[in-house]
Amino acid sequence: MSDSDISHALLAELAGFDTPTICNALEVVAPERRGFGFTIEPLQCLYPALKPIVGFARTATIRSVQPQAITPEDARKLRFAYYQYVGDGGPKPAISVIQDLEGSRRGFGSFWGEVNSHLHKGLGCLGVVTDGSVRDLDANAPGFQMLCGMVLPSHAHVHIVDFGNPVTVAGMYVASGDLVHADRHGAVVIPKAIAAKIGAAAALIARREAVLIGASKEPGFNFERLKKAMGDAGEIH
Repeated sequence: MSDSDISHALLAELAGFDTPTICNALEVVAPERRGFGFTIEPLQCLYPALKPIVGFARTATIRSVQPQAITPEDARKLRFAYYQYVGDGGPKPAISVIQDLEGSRRGFGSFWGEVNSHLHKGLGCLGVVTDGSVRDLDANAPGFQMLCGMVLPSHAHVHIVDFGNPVTVAGMYVASGDLVHADRHGAVVIPKAIAAKIGAAAALIARREAVLIGASKEPGFNFERLKKAMGDAGEIH
């Protein structure tokens, strides 16, 4: 499935599920994805009340401990090229996925705050997934989701190193243009070729789980009833 085949209706359908449900559905339609493709390190979700977001990745890497080792003019050109990539570098909506390269000092300076959240939202981004830091919690763009490694106060020497290349954030490998689903639990990459199969798989899982949960609420629920419910659930296809 190409980017053009992923309709707004499909994106809306995917956004109707939380990220754990997406991961469960992927285990059904792509069992090989059970062990990779999702965040495996903790991230803070700064706005957990927001609904899940689904969009196409715009990737970048940053550093912040030392000043940028290029001329101010070249730094300005790089920043403008990055913003052009965010706005024009692929289908919309987008999700920014930024890897902090500072190792044990990751998050030293925050790329994300009031200004960048508003600029990225204006350029068609729904949110950010980063292992770096975020600040300006009360002033960030309304409705812009932020999953981050930490909350810290300064931007220090933060700057873009490169963009448009593969990154790894919280153990999740992401290439530019990948379809990413994220919410307060974390994030996962959805292979585009099977994106249209996620809804049916999620519905199947829900029907099976409903049998188990319904049985557990019955008076006198016990191990024998559990075994029967598990058998009944397994018969649902």
